[in-house]
Parts: sequence; C-alpha cells; structure tokens
Amino acid sequence: MGVMVQEQTGLFHLQSTDMSYLIQIVDGYPVHVYWGSRLKHRESMPDLLIHTPAGAGLDRLPQEYPQYGSGDFRNPAYQVELEDGTRITELKYDGYRISKGKPPLPGLPAVYAEDESEADTLELILKDAYSGLQVVLLYTIFADRNAIVRSARLSNEGKGGLRIRRALSASVDITGKQEMEMVYLSGAWAREGNITRRPLLQGETRIDSKRGISSHQFNPFAALVAKETTEYHGEAFGFSLVYSGSFEAGAEVDSFGSTRFGIGINSFDFAWLLSPGESFQTPEAVMVYSGQGLGDMSRTYHRLYRTRLCRGKYRDEERPILVNNWEATYFNFNADKLVAIAEEGAKLGIELFVLDDGWFGKRDADNSSLGDWYEDRRKLPGGLADVAERINRLGLKFGLWFEPEMISPDSELYRKHPDWCLHVPERRRTEARWQLVLDYTRQEVRDYIYDSLSAIFSSVPVAYVKWDMNRGLTEIGSADLPPERQAETAHRYVLGLYELLERITADFPHILFESCSSGGGRFDPGMLHYMPQTWTSDNTDAVERLKIQYGTSLVYPVSAIGAHVSAVPNHQVGRMTPLDFRGDVAMSGNFGYELDLTKFTEEEKETVKHQVAFYKQIRGLVQKGDLYRLKSPFEGNESAWMFVSEDKGEALVFCFQVMAVPNPPRRTLRLDGLDPELEYEVQSGHRGEKSIIGGDRLMKLGLPLAYEQKDYESRWFRLQALKPGKS
Repeated sequence: MGVMVQEQTGLFHLQSTDMSYLIQIVDGYPVHVYWGSRLKHRESMPDLLIHTPAGAGLDRLPQEYPQYGSGDFRNPAYQVELEDGTRITELKYDGYRISKGKPPLPGLPAVYAEDESEADTLELILKDAYSGLQVVLLYTIFADRNAIVRSARLSNEGKGGLRIRRALSASVDITGKQEMEMVYLSGAWAREGNITRRPLLQGETRIDSKRGISSHQFNPFAALVAKETTEYHGEAFGFSLVYSGSFEAGAEVDSFGSTRFGIGINSFDFAWLLSPGESFQTPEAVMVYSGQGLGDMSRTYHRLYRTRLCRGKYRDEERPILVNNWEATYFNFNADKLVAIAEEGAKLGIELFVLDDGWFGKRDADNSSLGDWYEDRRKLPGGLADVAERINRLGLKFGLWFEPEMISPDSELYRKHPDWCLHVPERRRTEARWQLVLDYTRQEVRDYIYDSLSAIFSSVPVAYVKWDMNRGLTEIGSADLPPERQAETAHRYVLGLYELLERITADFPHILFESCSSGGGRFDPGMLHYMPQTWTSDNTDAVERLKIQYGTSLVYPVSAIGAHVSAVPNHQVGRMTPLDFRGDVAMSGNFGYELDLTKFTEEEKETVKHQVAFYKQIRGLVQKGDLYRLKSPFEGNESAWMFVSEDKGEALVFCFQVMAVPNPPRRTLRLDGLDPELEYEVQSGHRGEKSIIGGDRLMKLGLPLAYEQKDYESRWFRLQALKPGKS
C-alpha cells in the first residue's frame, strides 16, 4: 500500500486498504485513470493505460489538473495571466517526489498524520517552459482510510510577474459512469444543512459562495453518486474543501458523458500576484470514496475529521454540558441574574455556564460596541472575573461569547480607527446588523484583537469561547494593499483569520473554542482545525433540527455539532414541542440548554436532571461512535439514527415521530453497524423494558417500534452486547 510507480508506463498507483487511485503521464500530461475500490497492484497493467484519442487532442483526455487555451474547452483547474496580458500556459510533467507522512500546508488548516506510517504523499511536478510557472500537485493517501487529500502549489520560477486568476485545489475527470447525480448541502440562515440531490446532465451543475465565508446557502462539500446509490448501497465520491472563505464546486458533463468535477477557492473576484520566486498554496480538498453508499462515505469523513483535522485538548475529551443565557435574557441581564441561572444549572448537573452577547462596551442592543472588548460595569459591577469566580464556586466552568471579526460604527474602536474595516475609498460602507467587518489582512488589526482577548483570558478563568461572525464581506478592499493586490483581499482575510486562530488557540490550549456564524454560516473543515465544534444553527426548534443535524452529518462528525434545548414557544418558529423530544434531538450532538432555568417547574427540572445524567452516560458514544442514519427527516414523518462503538459492543438508537399517525401500521426499525454474531441486551428508554435480540435480527428484521398517539414523540434504545454464553 502507499504510492507505487511504474516508471516505464508513467503510472502512479495510490493504494489504501480498500481504495485505489491511479494517474498516468500521457504525452506529458497527468491523466486520471481510476478511482474506486482497491485494485491489486501488478508489475504490468496494460489494460488500464490511456492513450490520446486520435484527432481529439486534450478535449477528450481525462486530466488531473487541466488548462485552458491549448485544445481543452472544458473548465480548467487553473488560469494565469502573464505580464504581456496573454493567458496561455501549458504544464508538462517534470518529475515526482514521494515522502512518508503528510506535510503541513503553511498558513492553512489541513488534515494531518500523527505518524508518518499513516500516510504517503506524492508530489507531481509540472512546468510551463515559456513562463516559468511551476505547479506541484500534492496527493496524500492514508493507509487505512478511503481518503485522498489533494492540493496544488503554484510557483513563479520565471523572470516576469504572473497573476493567478484561478487555482482549484482538485480536479477529477470521471469517465465511464453514466447517469451520475450530485449531492450537496443547501439552505439559508436558520435552515442550514438541507440535502439536495440532482441529476448531472450535459452542461454544468455548480454551487458556490461569494460571501467571503463558506455560507449558510451552500457548504464547501459535494458528492458525486451513481443514480442507484442510497444511504447503504452504491458508489459515492465525496469532495470536501478545508477552507472558510468564498469557494466553488462544480461538475461539468461533456458531450461524451464524462464528468469533470473541480473544487477550490472561488475564482470570481479573485486574483493573486505572483512575483518571481514566490509561491501560492491552495487549500486542500479531502476526497473520499465509498462503495457502500453515502453512510459509509460520511463515517470516513467523521473519523478523519474528528481525529486528524480537529486538534488540541478537546479533540478526544468529552465535551461539557452547558447552559447559555442568550435566549434566556438576550441583552437584559445583570450579574445576579447570570449567577441565578448558573445556580439552577449546578443543581441539575450542568457543567458550564456561557455568558453570551451584551457583556462589553455599552452593548444594550446589537447596534453598538463591537470591538470594545472590555466589560460593561453597569451590568457587571465586579467585572467578568467576579461573575466567573461566583459561577466557578458553584462547580460550573465559565464561558464567554465574542464577535472578534466585527466592528460597530458606534464604538470607541471605530471612532479611533475608522480605516480598520474592509472598505473601498469614496464608497458607502454596507452595514449588516449595524456592523462592519474588520480588515484581518492587516497585522495591527489582528494584534489588537489578540491583545484584547488574551488580556481577558489571562485575568478571567475562561474555559470556553463562542467565536461568532454574523455577516458576509462587502466592499472587499483593504487600505493596506496596493491597487494591483486588491483582488487578493478576500483570501488574505481568511489567511489572517487562520493566523490569529493559530496564535490564540496555541497560547490558550485549555479553552474549548466553538465556532459560530449566525449559526451554520461558516461550518466548514477549515474552522474545525482550530475549533473542534460549531454552533450548527441559530434555529433551536427540535423539528427543524432533525433536518439540520441529519444533513450536517453528511460530512461532519457529531462531535462538531452544537445542539441545545431551548424554550417553547420556540423563538425562531413559535412551535411547542415536549421537553423530552427537544432533549433527545439535542443529545444527538454536543448537548446544552439555551433558556432560563429559573423559570422551570419542578417537573421540568426533574426532567432536565434526568437528561443531564443520561447524557453523561452516553456522550462518549455519541461524540466518538460511528453514526448510522436510519430514517431521513427529508423523506417522511419519522427520523432515526444510531451510534455504535468501534468494537460494536455498545449502541444507542434515537427515533422521532413528528406528527401522530391515526391507526398506524405495525412498525419496525432496521438497525445497522452491529455485529450479526452477537446477542444484544436492548433497553427501551420509554418503557424501561429489556430484551435480548441477536444483532442479525436487529439488522435484518428490525426493532419493534411504537409511538404514543400524540405529536412530537421520541424514543431511545440502548444496546449492550452480551458476552459469549450469556443470555
């Protein structure tokens, strides 16, 4: 396994335990040969070799990093402009390198290998003799995962300047597979994570973000699937971009049925000046193959991202159960009110109190004070340290909300530095939520934010930070960049953000950072590299969360999904749902509460106490187990999923019925991921009954399932494998 080379045929075989990816050098061009289930490597594989179609030129060649202008009329992977204004380059193969492990990407988040034995990396070196452009294509293959990580490094080895107009992270031409479909996540604020599936017809199918962030509207992920592919069966080819800015991902089907898929930084409004001797590194794309449906693809992403993208203390630690005061108080609170909520939380077993927006500057509404990161002594007479210490004495840790990438026009910071926001001279500054975006391309801006936050972290016992970002980028220009580099601003913003996050998370490793962007507006792998969990959506309605969390799990691990119980009527949709139903939905993620615990009845407090105690028992399995999606909320009135331990000895099933069904038929739920040879003790969380059922029967015949005749019903079942001989 690893990377094998046949020098005489120019064939490169990247092989893992269950997957192969083959590239061939044809007439100097790297050509895609195969990606799919593992092939046995042989000394000679002439049946796989590709030859240039007679008279067709590059337009029929399935390339790995295609160019435009030399006979290929499909979408290119890159484009550069030379000093003379021409845009023609022709990259030809110039050698290769193979190394053990996986090198980091300077200044960019990336998947990593903890030991060099985990992976092998191939570098294909391509050069354009005329301009001096060199492109190195990087491929990392993991030994025991069906994943390949791709990126490209563009270097100027010529004497004149180059301007990059387009630089995708990966491009793959898939041939011989007809009637493919594209699966991706779409939506909007408060309804993120909708699974969209559409057939690929001749022409283009494309998703993107031009917002400067990965966006609520589309996630930087897509999968190409066979028409017959389901959750459990069929081929799926996943593409996930480790990047937090504007992106593009698209499939182009040509007149012969071949599909070219590319993913990377959005080329719209992007350019990068590359002076002689300089290089540009693209973000990386994580490509996952599954021959067993979308579920298997998801679990590959989950394991990889949870253990080889997330980092730090909380990568492997169980996450605390929290209560956040936002929907409880909004901006209207004082120190005593916060402590009162924390006191109730302590009685119920909650472990972390989070103070949300409104604690700084003169922040009585969302129209002021962003950038003024000092406590409001009107609300907190003793300051943050006093509140945090009072909460710590109750046995809870203390967390804090920030929105460090924003600046309010009504703030001391803006009055002092009005040029510190992204802006274009003589143009209006578009406000959203009465705020502008700080110019993170500038070192002095990032230093100010670092100093402001680190001063708090060094004087207040902060154990958790919710890092919010509530709007897209407009007037994307920087007072610190010359005219010829203004089109670099959006990408430089993202690089500046990564530099700050690397610095602050490294200096305060004890803090659990959670990313947020009005909920899921920046839920992407790039942010997970610095913050191991994300506030999935501002919509806390349990019914809507069934779809949001189910869809998000298509690519992201449950350990990354923040999920809270909120008050009813729900603040986003006005729906009334039972506390048990809300709890079961939220327990399928990083669990917490976002409401006023002091307003609970004694009965509700008792329910919460049981929920908290139960989640403490199961959170290791929820956060680290393998997720199996059993019933889709996008397809009917019911939803179900389950978590299975790595050794298949333990499992947990959650089932949900949204609306009551009159005179329902007898129902069973087929489980997945169990060991068919084992017997399982099945405990029903509804009736408290226990029974012993074989893993084979649970997966083939199913688990008997019955709901009460009322709306918004949920059930859970715990499964424990019996030792051989025990029944």
